[in-house]
Amino acid sequence: MSQTNEFTDETKQQRPKRTPAEWVTFGAASFILAGVVSLVGYTWLNEKHQPPILSVSNPKTIREVDGQFYIPFEVVNTGGETAESIQIMAELRMNGEVEETGDLQIDFLSGGEKEEGAFVFRHDPRQGQLTIRVTSYKLP
Repeated sequence: MSQTNEFTDETKQQRPKRTPAEWVTFGAASFILAGVVSLVGYTWLNEKHQPPILSVSNPKTIREVDGQFYIPFEVVNTGGETAESIQIMAELRMNGEVEETGDLQIDFLSGGEKEEGAFVFRHDPRQGQLTIRVTSYKLP
């Protein structure tokens, strides 16, 4: 039996101890792995499972250049999913009649993302009733 104990003691003595560099490397790798796992878990728990929610802001400053009126807008996706092929429509009514319309398409908008654009009309939108709205989108 003493031979078995001697063999075990020799094996323990033959295995070199870990160096400080190995411990530092192990600690850094463990820290990175823990960070990645926690970020994936955080994203999974806080992920919005909502369809796209699209809204268009009203124009703030309309500018006139060479007899044309530039009407800026901003569309925001406050939902969780991405929307594709977003159709934005602008309609200018004057005296109850539709004077001008505009149509614009945005390729895609991720959740929380916003995009800016502008419509160009010949008539002054401040003289009538301007409506800008999202008319359609599709899911990827």
